[in-house]
Amino acid sequence: MGQFTAVDVSFPSDGGRRGGRLYRPEGSHPVPCVVMCSGFGSTMDRLYTWAEVFAAAGLAALVFDYGSFGRSDGDPRQVVDVDGQLADVRAAVACARADRGVDAHRVVLWGNSLGGAHAITVAADDPRIAAVVAQIPFNGFPRRAEGRSTAQSLRLMAAILRDALRGRLGLTPHYIPLVGEPGEIAITNAAAAKEHIRTLSGEDSLWRNQVAPRATLRMMRYHPADAAARLAVPLLVCLATDDAETPVELSSQLAERAPHGTLKLYPGTHFSFYTDPRTRQTVASDQIAFISEALGLAS
Repeated sequence: MGQFTAVDVSFPSDGGRRGGRLYRPEGSHPVPCVVMCSGFGSTMDRLYTWAEVFAAAGLAALVFDYGSFGRSDGDPRQVVDVDGQLADVRAAVACARADRGVDAHRVVLWGNSLGGAHAITVAADDPRIAAVVAQIPFNGFPRRAEGRSTAQSLRLMAAILRDALRGRLGLTPHYIPLVGEPGEIAITNAAAAKEHIRTLSGEDSLWRNQVAPRATLRMMRYHPADAAARLAVPLLVCLATDDAETPVELSSQLAERAPHGTLKLYPGTHFSFYTDPRTRQTVASDQIAFISEALGLAS
């Protein structure tokens, strides 16, 4: 595998600055770049390992934090703004294209979870994007959340509405956990919540198990499948067979609607893509092969 360097970068978006990190393979010629969009409430450091794999394969990779998360500007903190994040993705693409080491005509959008929806949505309106990879992408909420009773769902909706009202009144957010144990009020409930939190937080992590839940109201009207139907470039959708957060029956529609869509399934859950090195190795290998073919790099 090739050698690479990583440099911290920043770029303007939506009236503030967004922090990022650009991985560049060694060499003098401009190379394709994978612009990487993280998921709901996530931060760019959750994608460092993925970016390193792409860079070692000869592809530049840009990771970044959305507004109000990680190393990016924005107050109040930990607020997911879908439209603002779409603006951040477009700004990140512009940042990558402006780099002298990047081939501006061969930029690939890559997204994880909610970031997968963002990657598809932005690419549908940007004819210069060369290909899209959507990993466990959001395509609407499942009708019934696994491990959550009707009463618990009502408690969560009350928390969402409370936070939305506080946002309208200009008050501080009503935060809830991103990941919680079954029965807790959280965006995602998992039996192995403590293990997931320990893995995601880690030492010196930018990730916080806290988010303003108001964005879920906007996400109820967010339909990336409509954008997928307008994609003119190849799309790879990678899903986990036992994913309760972005289930196969919903997310597979993105590949089905895309004119040039490909679907790949892998054993595991939504969190396997974050925490299981074997899953990451297999999926990344498939994604690199897809990108190489889409960009005409395959030998």
